[in-house]
Amino acid sequence: MTAWSKSFHTFGAGLQTAAAEWRLRQKRGATEAQARAFRRLVQKLAATSYWREAGLEPAMTYDAFAARLAPRTYEQLAPAIDRMKRGEADVLWPGRCSLFAVSSGTTAGRSKYLPITEEMLAHFRRTGFESLLYYTVRVRHAGVFRGRHLFLGGATALEPIAEAKPHAAFAGDLSGITALNLPRWVEQHLYEPGTKIAQMTNWSQKIDAIVARTRGLDISLLAGLPSWVTILAAALREDSTHGKRRISSLQGLWPNLECFIHGGVPIAPFHDELRAALGPTVNFHEVYAASEGFVAAQDIHAAAGLRLMTNVGILFEFLPMDQFDETRLDQLAHKIVPLADVKPGVDYALLLTTPAGLARYVIGDVVRFTSTEPPRLIYVGRTKLQLSAFGEHVIEKEVTEALLAVCSRHSWTIANFHVAPLFANSLTGQARGRHEWWIELKPGTITTPIGPQIAAELDIELQRLNADYAAKRSGGGLAAPFVRLVMPGVFQHWLTFHGQWGGQHKTPRCRSDRVVADELAQVTNFAVD
Repeated sequence: MTAWSKSFHTFGAGLQTAAAEWRLRQKRGATEAQARAFRRLVQKLAATSYWREAGLEPAMTYDAFAARLAPRTYEQLAPAIDRMKRGEADVLWPGRCSLFAVSSGTTAGRSKYLPITEEMLAHFRRTGFESLLYYTVRVRHAGVFRGRHLFLGGATALEPIAEAKPHAAFAGDLSGITALNLPRWVEQHLYEPGTKIAQMTNWSQKIDAIVARTRGLDISLLAGLPSWVTILAAALREDSTHGKRRISSLQGLWPNLECFIHGGVPIAPFHDELRAALGPTVNFHEVYAASEGFVAAQDIHAAAGLRLMTNVGILFEFLPMDQFDETRLDQLAHKIVPLADVKPGVDYALLLTTPAGLARYVIGDVVRFTSTEPPRLIYVGRTKLQLSAFGEHVIEKEVTEALLAVCSRHSWTIANFHVAPLFANSLTGQARGRHEWWIELKPGTITTPIGPQIAAELDIELQRLNADYAAKRSGGGLAAPFVRLVMPGVFQHWLTFHGQWGGQHKTPRCRSDRVVADELAQVTNFAVD
């Protein structure tokens, strides 16, 4: 990029930042934005065979929509999505769809094929840029646009969907699909690691190629999952030893690196390691994006929650978790609340209606609002990823916070973990159920971790964080937790086995069954202290 081009794009970004700041100051515009999104969406949805049969009409009111349409899961929409994959027009959204994002989430179930329409691509382009403007508003300058932006996303190589023939339909990671559909100016002036490397599916080779390409570039922004960012940083530091000087952090290689964009997993367990890898002045910027839609982005300090993106073409609705029951969703339409009626501190299952043809879609995430004017929320877990086999109702956020608190006290670094129920077993003499923790810690600590010590401290932390868990423990309905410390690489092996090593894939943190735990038992040589 020439100096003139840099100045031009930075100036343009500065103007956009000013406009974004004005929008963010309009605290009471969220409800009106959602009303506009509803009107546009319902008009399009009512023009399709599936939603017309479900009772949607182009000019219907929100009250009629809410009363008539029950929430839906992917499994309920899968037959209609299969029709779209085969080229049938006007099924869930007007026209034909040729792109599908493959998402396995973190529930270890079947892969989902989510339609990516032209309108959905426009949504992701807009929200990606808008979320970056939130960052420039927060730091009060648009300097991040002066350098290149390195995205550690999924491969852009798309696979033909065999069953779609003769219709030409393709599937791949959402990050890969969006990278193939960037605005021309972004691809030319900002995007890294370039189209050729972005196509690579082998992540070890991809990291080597990124190191070779980017070590001499001016990188101002880095985005990706924490695990891959730390691997890239280690590879770049090792590569630098062959030169004249060894870098201590990525800012030593890229002096203008100022922003790290993250999302998808809680950052707290990796914060200190990332800070050391990135550099002392890199700003962390959190976003909340899923294959089904871009939900929220950080607009002020992270502790305040993420700003719900209400004006980007998606209708957000919320089902209180104390009412949520996936087996009887058809009876819960009247329990769903719009954005205008949410309350801070309540856990909600998130529902989306999108320009990909999903309506009242149960995305599987649980969120909690920290404020309503403006609407900010935090991600607290998955509807299916909870520990409640014994009635304890422990969520992903709580197990993460408990382990983080224990490890922080001892300067242990978390590589990965999973928690599952361990049921009573008369053959082994285990009279009561308990939690089984599978924990992989990174080596190099002063004090050696042992399972019983970690288990005792986790027990105390979870009792502090969750009243139901505390009641089960004090009442004798739940035995003390059991910790398995596993060897390095166990979780990588599990992800590789499921074809999920690399990109945006992550390990389920907890489940109320032993689907993941029993598979870990088959692939690990764990140590029990």
